[in-house]
Amino acid sequence: MVELKTERQIDEMRAAGRVVARALAAVREAAHVGVSLRELDEVARDVLRAAGADSPFLGYRPSFAPTPFPGVICASVNDAIVHGVPDGYRLRDGDLVSVDCGAKLAGWVGDAAVSFTVGRERAEDRRLIRTAEAALAAGIEQARPGNRIGDIAHAVGTVCRAAGYGVPDGFGGHGVGRSMHEDPGVPNEGPAGRGMRLRAGMVLAIEPMVIGGGGDDYVTAGDGWTLRTTDGSRAAHAEHTVAVTTTGPRVLTAA
Repeated sequence: MVELKTERQIDEMRAAGRVVARALAAVREAAHVGVSLRELDEVARDVLRAAGADSPFLGYRPSFAPTPFPGVICASVNDAIVHGVPDGYRLRDGDLVSVDCGAKLAGWVGDAAVSFTVGRERAEDRRLIRTAEAALAAGIEQARPGNRIGDIAHAVGTVCRAAGYGVPDGFGGHGVGRSMHEDPGVPNEGPAGRGMRLRAGMVLAIEPMVIGGGGDDYVTAGDGWTLRTTDGSRAAHAEHTVAVTTTGPRVLTAA
């Protein structure tokens, strides 16, 4: 069931989205060579705590997970696509890091992700990240009343495939509202003109994930959470929470 949000509720979700934006900015600022993923998680916790927000990630346990998630961010490094556990790994020069973060404030959730490099940036990593960001922008552009979920999926997938990158099968975005994962699902690839018709008041997390090696396969790491590329190639992830409104897409997790 899809819950349509009122303009006032979307404004309230924007407040949660601003907290997410601040947390991601603080984590990115703190991400230097030698800093551990666990320390980055603490940075995000401090931002959420200062805002009076809770984490929808911490303690989350879907059916596939062997344990509740232990952090407030997902920190995925190099060949990790998504769901990376913020552990004791210390960042190295040239690492590609994807950070996903959520915040729940006054009963509403915001969810977003960014990818960046630490230290010296490789040209191929820059292209990978920019493609994820371009795919996100293309998907957001389609989040308009009268369009369909498939229009978002097609826009995202077209950008990723045109760059020669893979798209992990079965993973994509989702509805957002009072909980982190709501209907509808938002695939990262598919035919345009298909799926649920978009209506004003729908709020969606649009989140391209791209695999640098061009394949779509992945494996689950031993922690039961982290998804890694099967070929060891690097991956990038970009995400925003977006409201469908009569005046066009409204990005709720922008800075």
